[in-house]
Amino acid sequence: MITGVGSYLPINKCSNKNLSNFVDTSDEWISKRSGIKNRHFVTDNEKTSDMSFFAANKAIENAGISKNDVDLIILATTTPDNTFPSTATLVQKKLNINAVSFDIQAVCAGFVFALSVAKSMMSEGNFKNCLVIGADSMSKLLDWKDRTTSVLFGDGAGAVILQKFENTGCKYDDWGILSNIIHSDGQFYDLLKTNGGVSTNQKVGFIEMEGKEVFKHAVDKLSSSLEEALIASNKKIDELDCLVPHQANQRIILAVADKLKIDVSKVISTVKNHGNTSAASIPLALENAINSNKILNGNLIGLHAIGGGLSWGASIIRIGKPKNL
Repeated sequence: MITGVGSYLPINKCSNKNLSNFVDTSDEWISKRSGIKNRHFVTDNEKTSDMSFFAANKAIENAGISKNDVDLIILATTTPDNTFPSTATLVQKKLNINAVSFDIQAVCAGFVFALSVAKSMMSEGNFKNCLVIGADSMSKLLDWKDRTTSVLFGDGAGAVILQKFENTGCKYDDWGILSNIIHSDGQFYDLLKTNGGVSTNQKVGFIEMEGKEVFKHAVDKLSSSLEEALIASNKKIDELDCLVPHQANQRIILAVADKLKIDVSKVISTVKNHGNTSAASIPLALENAINSNKILNGNLIGLHAIGGGLSWGASIIRIGKPKNL
Protein backbone atom coordinates (compact mmCIF):
# COMPACT_ATOMS: atom_id res chain seq x y z
CA MET A 1 0.00 0.00 0.00
CA ILE A 2 1.23 3.51 -0.78
CA THR A 3 1.47 5.15 2.63
CA GLY A 4 3.91 8.00 2.01
CA VAL A 5 4.89 10.33 -0.81
CA GLY A 6 7.67 12.83 -1.38
CA SER A 7 9.12 14.85 -4.23
CA TYR A 8 11.92 17.22 -5.11
CA LEU A 9 12.46 19.84 -7.81
CA PRO A 10 15.81 21.61 -8.25
CA ILE A 11 15.92 25.28 -7.27
CA ASN A 12 17.02 26.24 -10.80
CA LYS A 13 13.63 27.11 -12.31
CA CYS A 14 13.47 27.94 -16.02
CA SER A 15 10.39 29.54 -17.58
CA ASN A 16 9.55 29.45 -21.27
CA LYS A 17 10.75 33.03 -21.51
CA ASN A 18 14.08 32.10 -19.88
CA LEU A 19 14.41 29.16 -22.26
CA SER A 20 13.89 31.37 -25.29
CA ASN A 21 17.16 33.15 -24.41
CA PHE A 22 19.16 30.14 -25.59
CA VAL A 23 16.66 28.05 -27.58
CA ASP A 24 14.93 29.16 -30.79
CA THR A 25 11.45 29.15 -29.29
CA SER A 26 8.84 31.27 -27.49
CA ASP A 27 6.36 30.98 -24.63
CA GLU A 28 3.48 30.92 -27.12
CA TRP A 29 5.04 28.12 -29.19
CA ILE A 30 5.76 25.91 -26.17
CA SER A 31 2.48 26.58 -24.37
CA LYS A 32 0.34 25.84 -27.41
CA ARG A 33 2.04 22.54 -28.20
CA SER A 34 2.65 21.18 -24.72
CA GLY A 35 0.97 23.23 -21.99
CA ILE A 36 4.36 23.60 -20.29
CA LYS A 37 5.21 26.91 -18.63
CA ASN A 38 8.18 26.04 -16.41
CA ARG A 39 10.72 23.34 -15.79
CA HIS A 40 13.54 22.83 -13.28
CA PHE A 41 17.16 21.96 -14.06
CA VAL A 42 19.77 20.45 -11.78
CA THR A 43 22.59 22.75 -10.74
CA ASP A 44 26.18 22.01 -11.77
CA ASN A 45 26.94 19.82 -8.76
CA GLU A 46 23.48 18.25 -8.39
CA LYS A 47 22.93 14.66 -9.45
CA THR A 48 20.07 12.20 -9.81
CA SER A 49 21.04 10.56 -6.51
CA ASP A 50 20.79 13.93 -4.72
CA MET A 51 17.26 14.54 -5.98
CA SER A 52 16.33 10.95 -5.12
CA PHE A 53 17.66 11.32 -1.59
CA PHE A 54 15.61 14.45 -0.89
CA ALA A 55 12.40 12.90 -2.29
CA ALA A 56 13.07 9.68 -0.37
CA ASN A 57 13.45 11.47 2.96
CA LYS A 58 10.15 13.29 2.43
CA ALA A 59 8.34 10.06 1.55
CA ILE A 60 9.74 8.28 4.60
CA GLU A 61 8.70 11.15 6.87
CA ASN A 62 5.28 11.31 5.25
CA ALA A 63 4.75 7.60 5.83
CA GLY A 64 5.58 8.02 9.50
CA ILE A 65 8.22 5.30 9.53
CA SER A 66 11.91 5.21 10.39
CA LYS A 67 14.36 5.15 7.51
CA ASN A 68 15.70 1.95 9.09
CA ASP A 69 12.37 0.28 8.40
CA VAL A 70 13.03 0.47 4.64
CA ASP A 71 14.29 -2.91 3.42
CA LEU A 72 13.98 -2.47 -0.36
CA ILE A 73 14.85 0.44 -2.67
CA ILE A 74 13.87 0.43 -6.34
CA LEU A 75 14.92 3.48 -8.35
CA ALA A 76 13.54 4.09 -11.84
CA THR A 77 15.91 6.31 -13.80
CA THR A 78 17.32 6.87 -17.27
CA THR A 79 20.02 9.21 -15.99
CA PRO A 80 22.07 7.38 -13.35
CA ASP A 81 24.95 9.13 -11.63
CA ASN A 82 27.31 6.53 -13.10
CA THR A 83 26.91 3.76 -15.66
CA PHE A 84 27.41 1.45 -12.67
CA PRO A 85 26.87 0.74 -9.82
CA SER A 86 23.17 1.49 -9.50
CA THR A 87 22.14 4.94 -8.31
CA ALA A 88 19.82 3.22 -5.84
CA THR A 89 22.87 2.03 -3.92
CA LEU A 90 24.02 5.64 -3.62
CA VAL A 91 20.62 6.57 -2.18
CA GLN A 92 21.00 3.66 0.25
CA LYS A 93 24.44 4.99 1.22
CA LYS A 94 23.13 8.53 1.75
CA LEU A 95 20.24 7.26 3.85
CA ASN A 96 22.73 5.09 5.77
CA ILE A 97 20.42 2.07 5.89
CA ASN A 98 20.52 -1.64 5.10
CA ALA A 99 18.22 -2.34 2.12
CA VAL A 100 18.34 -4.33 -1.10
CA SER A 101 18.79 -1.61 -3.74
CA PHE A 102 18.78 -1.54 -7.53
CA ASP A 103 17.79 0.55 -10.57
CA ILE A 104 15.37 -0.21 -13.38
CA GLN A 105 15.16 1.59 -16.72
CA ALA A 106 11.95 2.03 -18.67
CA VAL A 107 12.36 5.78 -19.30
CA CYS A 108 9.09 7.66 -18.75
CA ALA A 109 7.25 4.42 -17.88
CA GLY A 110 9.86 3.61 -15.24
CA PHE A 111 7.78 4.45 -12.18
CA VAL A 112 4.90 2.19 -13.22
CA PHE A 113 7.37 -0.60 -13.99
CA ALA A 114 9.04 -0.07 -10.60
CA LEU A 115 5.69 -0.37 -8.80
CA SER A 116 5.05 -3.65 -10.61
CA VAL A 117 8.46 -5.04 -9.60
CA ALA A 118 8.01 -3.82 -6.03
CA LYS A 119 4.60 -5.46 -5.64
CA SER A 120 5.92 -8.77 -6.94
CA MET A 121 8.92 -8.75 -4.64
CA MET A 122 6.88 -7.76 -1.60
CA SER A 123 4.20 -10.36 -2.35
CA GLU A 124 6.67 -13.19 -2.87
CA GLY A 125 9.41 -12.21 -0.42
CA ASN A 126 9.95 -10.94 3.09
CA PHE A 127 10.16 -7.25 2.22
CA LYS A 128 7.83 -5.06 4.29
CA ASN A 129 8.73 -1.45 3.48
CA CYS A 130 9.77 -0.56 -0.05
CA LEU A 131 11.01 2.83 -1.20
CA VAL A 132 10.10 3.33 -4.87
CA ILE A 133 11.71 6.33 -6.54
CA GLY A 134 11.37 7.89 -9.98
CA ALA A 135 14.15 10.39 -10.71
CA ASP A 136 15.71 11.84 -13.83
CA SER A 137 18.09 14.61 -14.84
CA MET A 138 16.69 14.89 -18.35
CA SER A 139 18.53 18.15 -19.01
CA LYS A 140 21.69 16.04 -19.38
CA LEU A 141 20.19 14.45 -22.51
CA LEU A 142 18.95 17.58 -24.28
CA ASP A 143 20.25 19.09 -27.50
CA TRP A 144 19.51 22.79 -27.11
CA LYS A 145 19.58 23.18 -30.91
CA ASP A 146 16.56 20.89 -31.19
CA ARG A 147 13.59 22.91 -30.03
CA THR A 148 11.15 20.03 -30.65
CA THR A 149 12.58 18.09 -27.69
CA SER A 150 14.60 20.49 -25.54
CA VAL A 151 11.53 22.53 -24.54
CA LEU A 152 9.64 19.51 -23.22
CA PHE A 153 11.82 18.07 -20.48
CA GLY A 154 12.87 18.97 -16.96
CA ASP A 155 14.57 17.43 -13.93
CA GLY A 156 13.04 16.12 -10.72
CA ALA A 157 12.40 13.22 -8.39
CA GLY A 158 9.43 11.64 -6.67
CA ALA A 159 9.16 8.77 -4.21
CA VAL A 160 6.59 6.62 -2.46
CA ILE A 161 6.67 4.18 0.42
CA LEU A 162 4.96 0.82 -0.10
CA GLN A 163 4.08 -1.09 3.07
CA LYS A 164 2.51 -4.42 3.89
CA PHE A 165 -0.66 -4.19 5.98
CA GLU A 166 -3.21 -6.67 7.26
CA ASN A 167 -6.56 -5.55 5.88
CA THR A 168 -9.01 -6.41 8.65
CA GLY A 169 -12.13 -4.55 9.71
CA CYS A 170 -11.68 -1.74 7.19
CA LYS A 171 -14.10 0.23 5.08
CA TYR A 172 -12.85 -1.31 1.83
CA ASP A 173 -11.87 -4.91 1.17
CA ASP A 174 -9.36 -3.88 -1.52
CA TRP A 175 -6.28 -1.90 -0.61
CA GLY A 176 -2.93 -1.16 -2.13
CA ILE A 177 -1.91 -1.97 -5.68
CA LEU A 178 -4.89 -3.82 -7.13
CA SER A 179 -3.45 -4.36 -10.60
CA ASN A 180 -0.39 -3.65 -12.72
CA ILE A 181 -0.25 -3.87 -16.50
CA ILE A 182 3.07 -3.36 -18.29
CA HIS A 183 4.04 -3.73 -21.96
CA SER A 184 7.02 -3.20 -24.26
CA ASP A 185 7.31 -3.29 -28.05
CA GLY A 186 10.78 -2.92 -29.53
CA GLN A 187 9.51 -2.44 -33.07
CA PHE A 188 8.95 1.19 -32.04
CA TYR A 189 12.47 1.52 -30.60
CA ASP A 190 13.49 4.37 -32.92
CA LEU A 191 10.48 6.60 -32.21
CA LEU A 192 11.95 7.89 -28.96
CA LYS A 193 15.60 7.28 -28.12
CA THR A 194 19.01 8.83 -27.60
CA ASN A 195 21.61 8.87 -30.35
CA GLY A 196 24.29 7.46 -28.06
CA GLY A 197 25.08 4.71 -25.60
CA VAL A 198 27.95 2.90 -23.90
CA SER A 199 28.17 0.00 -26.37
CA THR A 200 27.19 2.13 -29.38
CA ASN A 201 29.60 5.06 -29.26
CA GLN A 202 30.64 5.48 -25.61
CA LYS A 203 28.51 8.61 -25.37
CA VAL A 204 25.32 9.43 -23.49
CA GLY A 205 23.69 10.95 -26.58
CA PHE A 206 20.82 13.40 -27.05
CA ILE A 207 17.10 12.70 -27.14
CA GLU A 208 15.60 12.13 -30.59
CA MET A 209 11.84 11.85 -31.03
CA GLU A 210 9.33 11.42 -33.82
CA GLY A 211 6.74 13.62 -32.15
CA LYS A 212 3.64 12.88 -34.23
CA GLU A 213 4.12 9.13 -34.00
CA VAL A 214 4.83 9.24 -30.27
CA PHE A 215 1.70 11.32 -29.72
CA LYS A 216 -0.44 8.79 -31.59
CA HIS A 217 0.98 5.81 -29.71
CA ALA A 218 0.76 7.62 -26.38
CA VAL A 219 -2.97 8.29 -26.69
CA ASP A 220 -3.70 4.74 -27.83
CA LYS A 221 -1.46 2.86 -25.40
CA LEU A 222 -2.14 4.98 -22.32
CA SER A 223 -5.87 4.47 -22.85
CA SER A 224 -5.69 0.75 -23.55
CA SER A 225 -3.35 -0.05 -20.64
CA LEU A 226 -5.60 1.73 -18.15
CA GLU A 227 -8.59 -0.17 -19.51
CA GLU A 228 -6.65 -3.42 -19.07
CA ALA A 229 -5.73 -2.48 -15.50
CA LEU A 230 -9.36 -1.66 -14.70
CA ILE A 231 -10.49 -5.05 -15.99
CA ALA A 232 -7.74 -6.81 -14.03
CA SER A 233 -8.88 -5.10 -10.81
CA ASN A 234 -12.58 -5.56 -11.57
CA LYS A 235 -13.18 -1.82 -11.58
CA LYS A 236 -14.85 0.63 -13.95
CA ILE A 237 -13.59 3.99 -15.13
CA ASP A 238 -16.29 5.91 -13.26
CA GLU A 239 -15.18 4.29 -9.99
CA LEU A 240 -11.84 6.10 -10.15
CA ASP A 241 -11.57 9.09 -7.85
CA CYS A 242 -8.51 10.36 -9.73
CA LEU A 243 -6.29 9.56 -12.69
CA VAL A 244 -2.60 10.47 -12.39
CA PRO A 245 -1.07 10.26 -15.87
CA HIS A 246 2.54 10.59 -16.93
CA GLN A 247 3.09 14.33 -17.22
CA ALA A 248 4.48 14.56 -20.76
CA ASN A 249 2.23 16.92 -22.64
CA GLN A 250 -1.09 18.57 -21.78
CA ARG A 251 -2.48 17.76 -25.22
CA ILE A 252 -1.82 14.06 -24.66
CA ILE A 253 -3.36 14.20 -21.18
CA LEU A 254 -6.55 15.78 -22.53
CA ALA A 255 -6.74 13.47 -25.56
CA VAL A 256 -6.46 10.40 -23.33
CA ALA A 257 -9.10 11.74 -20.93
CA ASP A 258 -11.43 12.26 -23.88
CA LYS A 259 -10.80 8.77 -25.25
CA LEU A 260 -11.38 7.18 -21.84
CA LYS A 261 -14.45 9.36 -21.27
CA ILE A 262 -13.31 10.30 -17.79
CA ASP A 263 -14.31 13.60 -16.23
CA VAL A 264 -11.35 15.93 -16.80
CA SER A 265 -11.77 17.26 -13.25
CA LYS A 266 -10.54 13.85 -12.04
CA VAL A 267 -7.35 14.05 -14.09
CA ILE A 268 -4.29 15.38 -12.27
CA SER A 269 -2.13 17.67 -14.41
CA THR A 270 1.04 19.35 -13.19
CA VAL A 271 2.98 19.34 -16.46
CA LYS A 272 2.84 23.14 -16.75
CA ASN A 273 4.94 23.42 -13.57
CA HIS A 274 7.81 21.04 -14.34
CA GLY A 275 7.54 19.69 -17.89
CA ASN A 276 8.29 16.06 -18.68
CA THR A 277 10.44 14.73 -15.83
CA SER A 278 10.36 11.15 -17.16
CA ALA A 279 10.15 8.57 -14.35
CA ALA A 280 9.63 11.33 -11.77
CA SER A 281 6.48 12.78 -13.30
CA ILE A 282 3.84 10.49 -11.76
CA PRO A 283 5.10 10.68 -8.15
CA LEU A 284 5.57 14.46 -8.54
CA ALA A 285 1.95 14.80 -9.65
CA LEU A 286 0.79 12.34 -6.99
CA GLU A 287 2.32 14.29 -4.12
CA ASN A 288 0.92 17.54 -5.50
CA ALA A 289 -2.57 16.04 -5.64
CA ILE A 290 -2.35 14.64 -2.12
CA ASN A 291 -1.04 17.90 -0.66
CA SER A 292 -3.87 19.84 -2.34
CA ASN A 293 -6.47 17.32 -1.08
CA LYS A 294 -7.43 16.22 -4.58
CA ILE A 295 -6.50 12.69 -3.53
CA LEU A 296 -7.60 11.49 -0.09
CA ASN A 297 -6.82 8.44 1.99
CA GLY A 298 -8.84 5.52 0.63
CA ASN A 299 -9.31 6.99 -2.86
CA LEU A 300 -9.19 4.70 -5.87
CA ILE A 301 -6.67 6.07 -8.36
CA GLY A 302 -5.27 5.11 -11.73
CA LEU A 303 -1.70 5.68 -12.93
CA HIS A 304 -0.40 5.25 -16.46
CA ALA A 305 2.72 6.12 -18.41
CA ILE A 306 4.51 5.54 -21.69
CA GLY A 307 8.17 5.92 -22.60
CA GLY A 308 10.86 4.91 -25.02
CA GLY A 309 11.04 1.29 -26.00
CA LEU A 310 8.19 1.74 -26.49
CA SER A 311 7.31 0.76 -22.93
CA TRP A 312 4.02 1.54 -21.23
CA GLY A 313 1.72 0.46 -18.44
CA ALA A 314 -0.92 1.29 -15.85
CA SER A 315 -1.81 0.61 -12.23
CA ILE A 316 -5.00 0.74 -10.20
CA ILE A 317 -4.40 1.59 -6.54
CA ARG A 318 -6.43 2.09 -3.39
CA ILE A 319 -4.17 4.63 -1.75
CA GLY A 320 -3.35 5.22 1.89
CA LYS A 321 -3.45 3.35 5.18
CA PRO A 322 -6.48 1.15 5.90
CA LYS A 323 -6.02 1.63 9.67
CA ASN A 324 -6.91 5.30 9.19
CA LEU A 325 -10.45 4.56 8.02
